[in-house]
This record gives sequence, structure tokens and C-alpha cells, in this order.
Amino acid sequence: MITRQRTHIPLAANPMTSGPPKRRTEPGKGGRFRREGYGQMYLILLPSLLLLVIFKYVPMGGLVIAFQDYNIFQGVRGSDFVGLQQFRELFASEEFYRVLLNTLLINFYKLLFWVPLPAFTAILLNEVRLLLFRKIVQTTLYMPHFLSWVIVGGIFVNLLQINGGLVNDVIAWFGGHRVSFMLQPEFFRHIVVASAMWKEVGWGTIVYLAAIAGINPQLYEAAVMDGASKLQQIRHITIPGIAGTVVLMAIMSLGSVLTNSFEQILVMYNAAVYDVADVLETYVFRNGIGQMQYSFTTAVGIFSGVVGFVLVVTTNALCRKFLHRGMW
Repeated sequence: MITRQRTHIPLAANPMTSGPPKRRTEPGKGGRFRREGYGQMYLILLPSLLLLVIFKYVPMGGLVIAFQDYNIFQGVRGSDFVGLQQFRELFASEEFYRVLLNTLLINFYKLLFWVPLPAFTAILLNEVRLLLFRKIVQTTLYMPHFLSWVIVGGIFVNLLQINGGLVNDVIAWFGGHRVSFMLQPEFFRHIVVASAMWKEVGWGTIVYLAAIAGINPQLYEAAVMDGASKLQQIRHITIPGIAGTVVLMAIMSLGSVLTNSFEQILVMYNAAVYDVADVLETYVFRNGIGQMQYSFTTAVGIFSGVVGFVLVVTTNALCRKFLHRGMW
């Protein structure tokens, strides 16, 4: 019996290769970066990073104004340095504390609905099996997001005005008395929150629908085989599946809890409801632009940013500790 002996040709002596064998690059030395296409990904990301640096980080140099008695004619270099004087005036102002309280009440009131309501809406839409009806509902919910606050504010003002407003016409038709909703402080915060939810909840459902789409469908199939009802599937599969997204949205919302009501409040408030409607951003607008108190309002902006940063870090730490979820 004749056996054929297999000859092993070393890589260096293989006639099909030209030159010495190539040295394998370890992932830690840049091979993984080139092999997985990270270079192209960062190149695509470069324009966004440049815009972030130009419009977010470069203007931070102007924060020095908060520690000066800034004069627009003398500029940053020519203005007198006053240290923490602007912050002392800020914390000694009673009006600032009133405005801060209004801001916290309004924005936490919004947050109370902004976190669960889009998630609840997304779960309901996900269970709709009639595709045409689902698309119509989704489009109807998304549309208000693309309207400016000038238009949305005008819609709500016209709906709630005392003479000719649809809401007051319905109240009068049922025999009630007309109410000047936009001039009553006890109604204004509810109107602000309701209009914000009407405008943004549909847009917020996009994030949660994407999170639901990422849940493994085999989990639902296994649940059906085990006899789980639709409510049980939502409770034990859908809600845990989007819990991380809920935490993420809550933490991101907390970061702007002092700076997310300017356009809405500016359009909808009036002198009759200043005491409950005036927020930090409208306060900065009036004092900074109207009265040219640039240093003082810059100090208010720094305070808002620091509070937002502390809230984000603290909330993330608490979520990591008790829910085992977080942004980082």
C-alpha cells in the first residue's frame, strides 16, 4: 500500500507568497481600530464634533463675564474684575428664589408626565395590529412636535380665551360660567404642562417604539406558549425591556430641568401670572437683554448649568445603585 506523504511548506518558503510573512497586529496596537472601520466612523462624526466645539465649548470662554462688572464698550479685557459679587447679589435676591421655585415646580411637573406618558403611548401603539390605523395615529401624534411654540401657544390661547374660545363655549353651553384661564394663576401651570405634553409626547414615543422593536420577539413567543396574557407580556417583557430607555430619558431630562421652558413660557405668560409663570430663562431674558445686566444673568446661567450637572450625576449614581442601570 502506497501512502502519500504530506509536505508542509513554511510560510516564508511558500512560492505563492511574495516577500516575508506579514506581522499580525495586535488589537491594542491599532489593528482593531483599522480592521473594524472606526476611522471612517470618526471621520463621519468629525463635522458634528466641530460644531459642538465651536458652538458649545468655545463660547464657554465668555463665562468669565460672571466674575466681572462687564461693560459692552470696554469688552472682556477692559471690564473690572469683581469676583463673586454677582453670585452674592444673585443669592441675596428674593425675586431669584421665587423664579427658581417656579422653574422647579413647572419642570418637575412636566417631568412627572414626560417620563411615563410617551412610554405608555408607545406600548399602546405597539399593540395595535391594524397597520393603517397605527400609522394614522402615529402621524397625528408626531405632527405637533414640528409646530413652533408661537403656533402652539396661539392655539391654546384661542381655545381658552374667555370670549369665543371653544372651551368656554362648551362650559357656557352646559350652563357654567366662563373662566379666564390664561389670566388665572391657579390654572396657568396646568395649561403649560398640558400644552407641552400635547406637543412633545408623540415625538417621545419614537424612542420607546425603537426600544420595543429591539426586544427579542422569541420572548413573546415563549410567553404565548406558556399561556401569558397580553397584559402579562407587557408587564414581564415589554416594560423590563424598555426600563433602560426610561432611565436614560429621565436622566437626560433632569439635565435641562432649569432650562427647557423659555419659548413656551415667553409665548403664553402675561403680567397677570408673573408670580407663578416667571422662570429662570425668562428672568435672564428680561434682565440680560432688557436691562443689559450681562454679568448678573451670566451668573444665573452658570448656576443653572451647575445644578443640572449635579442632578444628572446624582440621578445616574442613584440609578446605578438601586436599579443597576445608568448612562455611564
